[in-house]
Amino acid sequence: MSGMLIDDPKYAWLKDLGLSATNHGVYTGVWGGSGEETTSYCPANSQPIAKVIQGSPADYEKAITATKEAWNTWVEVPGPQRGEIVRQMGEALRAKKNLLGKLESLEMGKILPEGEGEVQEYIDIADYAVGLSRMFAGHVYPSERPGHMLMENWNPLGVVGVITAFNFPVAVYGWNSSIALVCGNCVLWKGAPSTPLVSVAVTKILESVLKANNIPGAVCSLVQGGADIGLEQIESEALEGKLTIEEIKEAVGHKVSMMVQERFGKFLLELGGNNAIVVNEDADIDMVVRSALFACAGTAGQRCTTTRRLILHEKVHDQIIERLVKAYKQLRIGDPLDDGTLYGPMHSQQGVDLYKKALEEVKAQGGKIECGGNVIDRPGNFVEPTIVTGLAHDAPIVHKETFAPIVYAIKFKDLDDAFKWNNEVKQGLSSSLFTKDFSKLFKWIGPKGSDCGIVNVNIPTSGAEIGGAFGGEKHTGGGRESGSDAWKQYMRRSTCTINYSKELPLAQGIKFE
Repeated sequence: MSGMLIDDPKYAWLKDLGLSATNHGVYTGVWGGSGEETTSYCPANSQPIAKVIQGSPADYEKAITATKEAWNTWVEVPGPQRGEIVRQMGEALRAKKNLLGKLESLEMGKILPEGEGEVQEYIDIADYAVGLSRMFAGHVYPSERPGHMLMENWNPLGVVGVITAFNFPVAVYGWNSSIALVCGNCVLWKGAPSTPLVSVAVTKILESVLKANNIPGAVCSLVQGGADIGLEQIESEALEGKLTIEEIKEAVGHKVSMMVQERFGKFLLELGGNNAIVVNEDADIDMVVRSALFACAGTAGQRCTTTRRLILHEKVHDQIIERLVKAYKQLRIGDPLDDGTLYGPMHSQQGVDLYKKALEEVKAQGGKIECGGNVIDRPGNFVEPTIVTGLAHDAPIVHKETFAPIVYAIKFKDLDDAFKWNNEVKQGLSSSLFTKDFSKLFKWIGPKGSDCGIVNVNIPTSGAEIGGAFGGEKHTGGGRESGSDAWKQYMRRSTCTINYSKELPLAQGIKFE
């Protein structure tokens, strides 16, 4: 026995995903990797799962070359046929949905229903992309010149780089890769260093579809690695397509954007959010409590759309806190793979340390911990979901996004103040208002309402559907992924004027003779 979970009969299902005790972390049509050997650990018990041989900078250079070469084949495949291949990818994922969801629970730490739900997101966006493969198009405009046609044409960028975070290691890659592929791009993926097995397992599923269709494997390349591989992608002149980066620190995101702009590259950033639920006095309190429980404590507070602030009308503040505290204390905490578990571990010890540091700041700034506030004494990275009251809306810790299950409850008297407080933080990802008043509702979604990219009413801040564009404003990065017209992020637009006459009139009636 190796001492790793993959060799424990209880986890024999890992091998059904094509995983072994030691796995290659680079795929370009063939598997390899000459970088550091890393071990993936289970956050629920701190036990090693399996090992992955990461890619080196030299592996990255080979991968980008192979991916660019594969593009020459892929771009010649008609859009609807590319859509058919993405459809098959969705079906292959559907067949492995339970296994892949279990792997995500084991390696990332989210509960099994959420792990399976994330795989379902990838399946859903694959279905969406199939339809899109027959629909993305430019416009034809009236030309002011006789015998001329003025039109818009969309073409793929080439190779799209995707860097994903640990908290959504399946779905976010799915959002980007499915749309990028049907648009005619190839994809070079670097998954999070702490969830490499998910990256390998997903790529093996895609590999089977590409092989069955005689498509070069490098259409969906993978280079697992750390910051060195991320830096290669950021600085790579060969990566002519979009670089999509998920859930990194704002300061790092700022540096990344500057570095990519240095080479006039394109990028799409999703840098997190200090999200708020605003509750008006007329709100349905039952709905508020149920929504807040999921939005604040779901995924152990590790979603970019997790509710970090509860901005509550003073008339309902105490009632909501009392009921939410009771609900928190009834949360079933445990192994994310166990039936009935609603709340699992933090993904890493680093997350636990951030949780502890934030609560030290809460106490120093005069906050009151209504429930939670402790690291749980058991194997793994478990902490108590925490509710804090007594802080001002502009307290420094309230304005700081902590990627942990801590929510700050704030009282307000006037709803206009609540709207301002929602908007006063640097990030602008997700927000939600609970009210039955249509005048308040429409103000909230209008120009003087929430300034976030996601503006909800009477639902949580988390749990977005794939049909809408996902992304945020301000320090969140401004990028948009998934549905709506987000496909335009993965293509370049040309304006084409075609003269089919025998004359040569110039625009604006200019004479040059």
